[in-house]
Amino acid sequence: MRSVQVVEAKAKFSALLAAVEAGETIAIMRRGRVVARLVPDVPRSAADAFKPLWLQADDIDLAPPADSPPESVETL
Repeated sequence: MRSVQVVEAKAKFSALLAAVEAGETIAIMRRGRVVARLVPDVPRSAADAFKPLWLQADDIDLAPPADSPPESVETL
């Protein structure tokens, strides 16, 4: 992981984004402390996002609610 100072990050932002697109992680530092990280985006599918919930399916009630009868148009 490469570290750059805020001033350098501002001056070379496009180049840093190109490096991140290539898979590199970059730490942005201010006064010797990491204040932000530029990391490559990892696309996630909905199935990946909800996988922990599906693994606990026994604890979750996944039954759909009962359908209610349609309302009469006259009452609207």
